[in-house]
Amino acid sequence: MARLTPDHARNLLLVDDHAVVRAGFRRLLEQARTCREVLEAGTGEQACRLCADRPFALVVLDLSLPGISGLETLTRIRGRRPDQRVLVMSMHDSPSFVTKALDAGAAGYVTKASAPDVLVTAVTRVLDGHRFLGPDVDHGGETTLRPDPDLAALSPREFEIFRRLAAGEKVAHIAATLSISYKTAANYGTLIRTKLAADSAADLARLAIRAGVMEA
Repeated sequence: MARLTPDHARNLLLVDDHAVVRAGFRRLLEQARTCREVLEAGTGEQACRLCADRPFALVVLDLSLPGISGLETLTRIRGRRPDQRVLVMSMHDSPSFVTKALDAGAAGYVTKASAPDVLVTAVTRVLDGHRFLGPDVDHGGETTLRPDPDLAALSPREFEIFRRLAAGEKVAHIAATLSISYKTAANYGTLIRTKLAADSAADLARLAIRAGVMEA
């Protein structure tokens, strides 16, 4: 496995499926001179391939991606490179999203509604080895982050599958997207429904809406 060298010390990977978001954030970072090189990826799969090929000082990752989600991407990247620093930049400000991202290994979390100076500060702080939570999600410290008590029992992978089931995705599609067997995906579904005392997809949807991880 390649290791971070001085040449990679300020190399950054920006993962977002919207080109205009990548372009805007790239310009912001270049103007602030926080990094030497910025590479881009439009999907989680592409991000995983790039991270497998080379180390990055920082990965800035959206959670809403086509194909595998940002949370699944984070889990895979950190599984391959446990020391990889990842900053999540998402439209989601629900405590459930924040805590699951941190549980999966994210070193920071900011929302896309953050001011430019907050985004630059987040990148700088995480690059320097610190944890950073933006003001939109950190109301007085990490201890105030209280996700829905039911969802708190789910692992990041279970949370990912829960969201997909709540949105009405079929088990076969979930299995194909996450590159797991149908049986494994079905077993996850059974475990999730047991943990959440949910009897149907409608029950899962109501839980997701209540927790703020899915719109009504």
